[in-house]
Amino acid sequence: MASRIPGFYRLGVQERRRVIAELAGLDGATLSDVLRAGGLDPEAADKIVENVIGVFALPLGVATNVQVNGRDVLVPMVIEEPSVVAAASNAARLVRDGGGFVAESDPPVMIGQVQLAGVRDPDQCGRRIADAIPELRRLADAAAPALCARGGGVRGIEVRDLGEGMVVVHLCVDCRDAMGANLVNTMAEAIAPRVAELTGSTVGLRILSNLADRRRVRVRARVPVAALACQGLEPTSVRDGIVAASRFAELDPYRAATHNKGIMNGVDAVVIASGNDWRAVEAGAHAYAARAGRYGPLATWSVGPDGALEGRLEMPMALGIVGGAARVLPAARLVHRILGVESASALGEIACAVGLGSNLAALRALATEGIQRGHMALHARSVALAAGAPPSEVDRVASAIAAAGEISVEAARRVLSGDTLS
Repeated sequence: MASRIPGFYRLGVQERRRVIAELAGLDGATLSDVLRAGGLDPEAADKIVENVIGVFALPLGVATNVQVNGRDVLVPMVIEEPSVVAAASNAARLVRDGGGFVAESDPPVMIGQVQLAGVRDPDQCGRRIADAIPELRRLADAAAPALCARGGGVRGIEVRDLGEGMVVVHLCVDCRDAMGANLVNTMAEAIAPRVAELTGSTVGLRILSNLADRRRVRVRARVPVAALACQGLEPTSVRDGIVAASRFAELDPYRAATHNKGIMNGVDAVVIASGNDWRAVEAGAHAYAARAGRYGPLATWSVGPDGALEGRLEMPMALGIVGGAARVLPAARLVHRILGVESASALGEIACAVGLGSNLAALRALATEGIQRGHMALHARSVALAAGAPPSEVDRVASAIAAAGEISVEAARRVLSGDTLS
């Protein structure tokens, strides 16, 4: 499958669906049926969450040009913000010139926490738990037989003294292709009574940690300096501007927060499209960004030995391709087929590659024309809709207000009424 589709953005919605269906080996009618009403009807939604009154739809776009570990990928993205899908696609095209994204993942290990309170002798508590590790492993694994049958299960048990009479037991669980929240919670609850009995302490919380720092993804990207030329600027000047913007994020947490938001624009859009828990991913990402005691960037850019621009991203990534919403949402199942992923790790690598690409696109815009020019030009279509333009008139109105540099609802309404913007 090729992800390089020149002119894809110029096609109409139906034609884009036809192209994606053909490239992904899907039945076009099935794809259209699933996506026609946002991929979910109210009756099904009523069985997923509580007090349902309807379905809230968001745009589903496809990032093109993405290549991860030598494999071309069409990447569905769910997001309401203009320019993100286009920016990710453009950045992926630049990275293709340098060989595409290269990604690797840790084993899919999640941490379940069992909190102990009223611990009088933390050292003795730790020794008793250490002596009982084989027994505790058996108890935990027995609570998740299906996971163990798939090759997962407990990989370690650790004890941390938090002070103030509080000790926490970490249950490290290989979740295979599940995100793992329900599995890990069940296993933590299974060992809690025995832990309390062994230590003579009071059990508090038994819950998964969303700081999934045992389950990280690392992505690298390389862009030949010649590919960075734009708007008459020297390619080396663009490269150096990107590196300087990256360094700004390393030095200043205020900038790092916005830097990381740009990364999560791409990551979250893939996570949502695949039916995964984007709040969990966000929590883990920002906690990891502050792991050194000071908030910093998840991705950095530098000049490589040959003068090329080189980027690196590392972050926790707890996703699943089995269970949860990925199993019950028709649109999420369709997204998995378009992605062609066969493991949760592969899905995480794609999400992080798109995140690094989104970061590259933002820094390149900041280092050249500024972030607003391109973003606002694409935002003009949303403004036209907000002004009441029918779908057939959106592009005309958007072009008019963008050309005039007046991207506002008031300007769009004037164009709709027949006025000419100066």
